[in-house]
Amino acid sequence: MRVADIMSTQVDFVTTKTKVKDVARIIFGRGINGIPVVEGKKVIGFITEGDIISKLYPTMAEYAQDPIHEGNFEEMEKKVPQIFALTADKIMNKSPILVSSDTPVLRAQSIMATKSIARIPVVDEKNNLVGMITKGDIFRAVVGDNLPLTADQEYHDWQANHYDMLIDWKKRLSNEIPDLVKLFRDRKVTDILDIGFGTGEHDFALAKAGFNVLGIESSELMFRRTKDKKETYPEAIRKRIEIKTGWYPDVLSREQRIFDAAIFMGNAFPHLTQNSKKVLLSVSRVLRSKDAVAVIQTTNLQKIIEGKKRFRDLTFSTTKHGFPSEHAFLRFHDPPKGRESMSTLTMAVFDFDGKKWKFRTLNSTQTTYLTPEIAERMLKEAGFKKVSFFGGETFGPLFKEKFDPLQSDYLNIVAER
Repeated sequence: MRVADIMSTQVDFVTTKTKVKDVARIIFGRGINGIPVVEGKKVIGFITEGDIISKLYPTMAEYAQDPIHEGNFEEMEKKVPQIFALTADKIMNKSPILVSSDTPVLRAQSIMATKSIARIPVVDEKNNLVGMITKGDIFRAVVGDNLPLTADQEYHDWQANHYDMLIDWKKRLSNEIPDLVKLFRDRKVTDILDIGFGTGEHDFALAKAGFNVLGIESSELMFRRTKDKKETYPEAIRKRIEIKTGWYPDVLSREQRIFDAAIFMGNAFPHLTQNSKKVLLSVSRVLRSKDAVAVIQTTNLQKIIEGKKRFRDLTFSTTKHGFPSEHAFLRFHDPPKGRESMSTLTMAVFDFDGKKWKFRTLNSTQTTYLTPEIAERMLKEAGFKKVSFFGGETFGPLFKEKFDPLQSDYLNIVAER
């Protein structure tokens, strides 16, 4: 693999007469650590964050002449306006490290490691700027592109740090729990199985309503967070809830109890992907043979992909830890490819420090593109005779509206023996 295969061709650059203030603005705004300096198209220098910061410190000669004043670190910060007024040619490295587009990728990586740099301008035979290659580009090409999509458990381990920030639990539970309670009381349900309980909010709310709940979660980190949360509840509530972690069919194969109902809330079912049928059959075996009920809640991907052009949502949350002050969570879905019934869900996280937003992390995983037709077929194969479909808005009631594939935010399913 050559540098030309993975380099960026849209490259920021400055000229020798660009003010350092504007150089810093580009470096900070783009989230990069350095930028090439060109004359015409020819690369003649490179400026890094370190080059700018180093100008705050005195030279050895300056320090020798006035060690008391030049060694005052608070006074050094006052030099920023002076440095901003300089032009790029005054602070740039005049012997930049360059590579050509036909350089082997791992050769470029070796140069970066040896020189302790993170990005290198790519030039042609006349030293004209044609691209940029970074450590991140190389890592994604050599390592990242060869990784499979994140498995369900890994994705939820990653998401455990953010999950409660994404959800307006007060609004959601105030609409969903009354619908679940009515459904379960009408069918004389007392014992509920919750598959993929996340951080346990539905389980705690159902326990408060008088139901006994067994929650199973494949994500160890989600389980730990819920376990810690459980300890904050009164003993009367804790007695009604049992939580376990592990792969769902394995845990259920050891379960001796029979349950009246099962729930898959908050997209727990679509995240099972190719394992959904196996998990559903395992759940069916521990439900009572007559009048058992199962509830599946899933985001309506047909609306997202066809109506909203793949955009799912953008959620803002105030941090609970003091810094950064806010988080933004962007989620979108890619449509299934060919005959596949899987959609790729991607979530990106951004942090706000009070002045500017910065990208923090991103992850992707597959989810089942669950339609009423697919769901009904799977549920009937698992022994459910009647399947009903309802629509609803995000965090709204579960069973009040008829499902509309291009209008409903959620597809809510009730399956009965």
